[in-house]
Amino acid sequence: MPKNAWLGAAVACLATATLTAVAPATAQPSDTDDRATVAGTTPAWATPQSRTGDADDQSVRQIQVALSLRDPASAHTLATRLASPYAPERGSFLTSQQFLDRFAPAETTVASVRDWLTSQGVAVEGVSVNRFMIKAHAPTSVLEKAFGTQLATYRDKVAGRIATLVAPAAPISVPAALKASITAVLGLDDSENTIRPQHTAPHANAQAQNCARWWGEQNNRDVPQKYPSGAQSNSLCGYTGPSVRAMYGLGAGQSGAGTTIGIVGAYDSTTLVGDVNRAAAETKTPGLTAGQYSKVLPEGGFTDEKECDSGSWKFEQTLDVQAAHTIAPAAKVRYYAGRSCIGGLYEAFNKAVGDNVVDVISASWGNADGERRMPPATRDLFNQLALQAAIQGQSVMVSSGDAGNNSGAVGTTTAMFPATSPYVTAVGGTTVGLGQDNKPKVLTGWENSGNTLAGQKWVPQFDADGPFAGGAGGGPSALYDAPAWQQGVVPAGVAGGRRAIPDVAALADSYTGLLIGYTDASGRFGLSTTGGTSLAAPLLAGLAVDAQQTRGGAQRGGLLNPALYALRSNTSAIVDVVPQKAGVWTPTMHALPGATVPSAKGSYLVDFDARPQNLVSGRGWDPVTGVGTPAHGFVPALAR
Repeated sequence: MPKNAWLGAAVACLATATLTAVAPATAQPSDTDDRATVAGTTPAWATPQSRTGDADDQSVRQIQVALSLRDPASAHTLATRLASPYAPERGSFLTSQQFLDRFAPAETTVASVRDWLTSQGVAVEGVSVNRFMIKAHAPTSVLEKAFGTQLATYRDKVAGRIATLVAPAAPISVPAALKASITAVLGLDDSENTIRPQHTAPHANAQAQNCARWWGEQNNRDVPQKYPSGAQSNSLCGYTGPSVRAMYGLGAGQSGAGTTIGIVGAYDSTTLVGDVNRAAAETKTPGLTAGQYSKVLPEGGFTDEKECDSGSWKFEQTLDVQAAHTIAPAAKVRYYAGRSCIGGLYEAFNKAVGDNVVDVISASWGNADGERRMPPATRDLFNQLALQAAIQGQSVMVSSGDAGNNSGAVGTTTAMFPATSPYVTAVGGTTVGLGQDNKPKVLTGWENSGNTLAGQKWVPQFDADGPFAGGAGGGPSALYDAPAWQQGVVPAGVAGGRRAIPDVAALADSYTGLLIGYTDASGRFGLSTTGGTSLAAPLLAGLAVDAQQTRGGAQRGGLLNPALYALRSNTSAIVDVVPQKAGVWTPTMHALPGATVPSAKGSYLVDFDARPQNLVSGRGWDPVTGVGTPAHGFVPALAR
């Protein structure tokens, strides 16, 4: 595509995000003002048929009133040009203050909204540093009156389980004088309750299970050999740091020195530093030095720990930090904790963007039940925050999901948000079998099929989701048009002119996963093999800061997708992933959200990249690995 055409198309495509231009609100509303509806503030699951009753009037809800970006059209254009390989502005990112002066809500707007909230009896707690969020709380009855709606309870399925959720029964409204200023109100509905970390359950590294330290080191010959010699192995014990670094061709000097990685999640593991350092000693990875790791915790502590399975989030935190640290052992790591999965993840993400002290942000979570789960206004808010990150030069890595096309969990094919956001790099998954020499014997897309041994035959598993045994999320968005960097690259028959995910991929298959050290709720420390695109995203974050280090440490990468797609034909930088006939024997199947597998011990064979749904890797861009996976020359190529 010619340079000018690329830029013009980029501006047009990024402008499809549903952020609309606003003018600063300075008028002080009164109780007699006309009301105006804020569109997109009810989730799709809040239907009359699923309504079960009214929300508790006296229950206190914490909310985040999201304010609109100033001049979003110019922000889209600027983000595009800053990321374009062909634009003279490439890399000339704004400081936090420059962004505030040009695009953040005006202080008069913040004052008007804050004063109105106070006049309605809503207690205002504070304003985020980028002025995008006003934090407040009030009883349900007060919030219903303020926002002109009724909060009701609904029964719906969340990650395969029936749950009771709260949401507005009708779109919210605000005084007409404030409509252009308020884009969403987080906390009036429980949509964030559908967000889940995207990792496999920790799988004990038990030598008694005859796991292989490298591909083919152990191969159970007492079971049928479905694949030829060299293509079947016992599942791997879990890679150590040197093996994963060798996977991506990293030398000792590629360490992320002078950079900072941000991790966004929920809750906080108080044993993290000790766990990472203990695991480092056992997996031949450098430990964390004093002051290298820091965390930003929410005021008021954590909530909803049982409802959110806080242990899973704490393990996710440990996985993310250890994975990123393995790839970039000299980079600082800063963790931003949400107060719960029901509310707080977007607040934590906004904190990471607003603080602007981290160079790359890794978010290993998403809507477990598909792209449309969040109310449209809430999705728009995330896009607004990710757009600010791009303008400031922060790269955002988001896991593409672990339930393939989500048809098993949702009942229909759907991609996962926020991976489909036009302003993030969606990271898919690979299966990698390294030999004893740390060279790949197997490299294919992570889309697994399960088989159970019956007699002396492998019988495909047919659970609720057929033979599907876990795999990276992928496919077209139903919400966003194709960005310029995907046009002519993603097959039209796949995307239909829409944004498609993933963009790139890294190690994700837990049967060939990374060894993680973690202290569980009972106080026991153990090493476990894990995977999921929750592993792939922080691995890419580490590679991104290694590239930043190569540029000198201070020059950020920003929105990486245009550069990644420009590298797709550079075989020293990107490996084009294609299906490879291979598989592993395992005595236990690995548990995954969104995939139904046998829970009992037995004798199982996992087929790799065998198209258990409609997703499979292939030549060129594909909906499992995007443009491919980093090759040994990826870091220096991305640094250019």
